[in-house]
Amino acid sequence: MGKKLARRRWGRLQGSGPPAVARALGLALAVGLSLAATTEGWASAVVSGRVVDAQGEPVAGVMVTLRRSEPFHDTTVFTRDSGVFFVSGVVSDEPYALRLRRTGWRGGWQPELAPLAEGEVRRLEMVMEPETDPVALAAQLPASDWYGLVLERLEGEGDREQLVRQCTYCHQQGSRATRMLRDEGEWQKVLSLMARMGGTLSPDLRERLPSLFNEVYAPEYAVPRLTADMGKADFAPPPPAVVRQALIEEWELGQRASMQHDLAVHPDGRIYSVDMMQDQLYRLDPETGERHAFSFPRGDLPPGGVFGGPNDPSPPNANAHVGPHSLQVAPDGAVWSTLAYGNQLARFDPEEETFSVYPLEEGYYPHTLRFDGAGRIWYTVAASNHVGVLDPATGEHRWVRLPTRDLGQAITMRLMPAFLWLSQRFDFSGAAASAGEGASAPVPYGIDVAPDGSVWFSQLNEHRIGRIDPESFEVEIIETPFSAPRRLRFDGDGRLWIPGFSSGLVARFDPSERAFQTYALPTMAGGAIDAPYALNVDRDRGTVWICGTNSDTLIRFDPNASDAGREAFTVYPLPTRVTYTREIDFDDQGRVWTSNSNLPSWQIEGGFPRVVRLDPRDEARTAARAAGAD
Repeated sequence: MGKKLARRRWGRLQGSGPPAVARALGLALAVGLSLAATTEGWASAVVSGRVVDAQGEPVAGVMVTLRRSEPFHDTTVFTRDSGVFFVSGVVSDEPYALRLRRTGWRGGWQPELAPLAEGEVRRLEMVMEPETDPVALAAQLPASDWYGLVLERLEGEGDREQLVRQCTYCHQQGSRATRMLRDEGEWQKVLSLMARMGGTLSPDLRERLPSLFNEVYAPEYAVPRLTADMGKADFAPPPPAVVRQALIEEWELGQRASMQHDLAVHPDGRIYSVDMMQDQLYRLDPETGERHAFSFPRGDLPPGGVFGGPNDPSPPNANAHVGPHSLQVAPDGAVWSTLAYGNQLARFDPEEETFSVYPLEEGYYPHTLRFDGAGRIWYTVAASNHVGVLDPATGEHRWVRLPTRDLGQAITMRLMPAFLWLSQRFDFSGAAASAGEGASAPVPYGIDVAPDGSVWFSQLNEHRIGRIDPESFEVEIIETPFSAPRRLRFDGDGRLWIPGFSSGLVARFDPSERAFQTYALPTMAGGAIDAPYALNVDRDRGTVWICGTNSDTLIRFDPNASDAGREAFTVYPLPTRVTYTREIDFDDQGRVWTSNSNLPSWQIEGGFPRVVRLDPRDEARTAARAAGAD
């Protein structure tokens, strides 16, 4: 079996190295020989190694990413306390690239490394240096840190909540392009585009934002604030040991103008994802890397679908006529999706690879869908304040109009067809800054079905959740003690888990007691502002997984640990900067799937959307907890 040892350096080039480095190199080689012995007979290659600093001391918590294939498939592991990392199962006859990343350290890509042969074990010894440039260090920090600087300058809690909810609606301020300094006119163009896509602000806040953004994002202000504690041990510590067991994989999916909005894990192990901006359904086989794209039927709908015309809300590089948004796998294995722009539901038959389309006769912008125990599809209708239900077996389709906050909202929702007719014929973009700003629609958003069959939904802008009786269709509305409930899910005990998008928390709601319990996210520490878009409950393991949408993380919450007074949250940093996560799903091995859905996708580090799989690889610890041994 072949064995290779190579030294790579990140940061400034070093000399021959002090004796400590030589000793570390010898230790690393011994580890490599041991690994080679244990991989004898594997039909795969291994890349392993050790990351040390200039003094030969190990650097723990470094994300080591191996990239191969075109389109790319990235595999990321973390270095342990000893600085050692290990990536197995690699077979490639093409060159690969390797990346090191840890906040507070100089990293980067090493491209075009020699191809790996089957059965090869390749050892790499790599040197990293601390990042000493404050500007470069600030650029490593996630959007949650930068955005916190903006929010602390707003005096009113209402203004802060409004800005997080509306200005983080579909993307982060995680790239330099989103934090550019602009003149008043350019900022107003940005805010007008945001309003066309549904992110409306009060006139007063909108007037104040351009100068605020320019003041806060000016390097002479932001960099010293963000890096004040650089060099201290607790500025950017490595993730805890349990996190460093994880394996994270990313598959490129789509193009720079794509938006992989939601995904779902099919029982056959393949992954389905909808490209909202290009009207595509993608299918990924993670075992083979094979990708297929299927075009949703558009009929004669124009760009922007029923919202098309001079006020089309789509970005300039979009090609969206039906705008697929949410998707779920039906009990029969079919894949259903909401077509938000097309005002339709769509069914994809994986065997025949064909689509069937079901138009809405009432309401606009079908959003999130879920199945009940009878196989019926319940879905929110975001723009007109409805919930719809379709029985695929009978074709019966019904809609429930939800309560509004006041008479003005009720009238606006009733006039939605007239507004839509006018918007298809007249350009109102110039009036968006005045007429549209400050208006608040209820926006039914997340939806889920309780174990008892009742249907629960959230009204994002109104900070309310609600219950629909599946037989009588009666609606009950419940105020939440936190802002912006978004995509919610039930656990196996009938408790409802809710992310507070603009309040940086996760809540547990007991329907029998009508009681809430809230837990602040750990990614909100130190002035950072996170925005959890969605969550899902891994019922097999009793854990809740939450999107760290603004912090480039996935967050696991263990309710049992919280109830027992143990540390309940585990934060997993993700390898790619500007990772705006949306839906979460699980495969049969307990691995966590999500998509990087920042819109526009070119703001994502590397410029391409992707789907993400995180394997915690700590089943023994989970089992010990369940047995009460941990």
